[in-house]
Amino acid sequence: MSLEQYLPVLLFILVGLGVGVAPQAIGFFLGPRRPDPAKNSPYECGFEAFEDARMKFDVRYYLIAILFILFDLEIAFLFPWAVALKEIGFIGFIDMMIFLAILVAGFAYMWIKGAIDWE
Repeated sequence: MSLEQYLPVLLFILVGLGVGVAPQAIGFFLGPRRPDPAKNSPYECGFEAFEDARMKFDVRYYLIAILFILFDLEIAFLFPWAVALKEIGFIGFIDMMIFLAILVAGFAYMWIKGAIDWE
């Protein structure tokens, strides 16, 4: 294996790191530093805490978040599949269609059960 084969992958990683790290570094080094008591308080919006920190949250919020992560992760499987589609051939295509059918069935079940209805 030569470096030429890995060059696109390395370039993709470098660009991703640059896009993720460069704005933070620029903001850290060039951004204004004017702390005041309101900014250093736990609630920057200006309101003091008025309820107990252990108040109850609606479970549906977490259900929606978990479902989003579950169905969003399918993209992580679709990208390498699409890149290697020529090598894996028709069998790989059928395998991915089965995978997507299972995801669609899960989404339909979730929709029918009302898991994504926010009342």
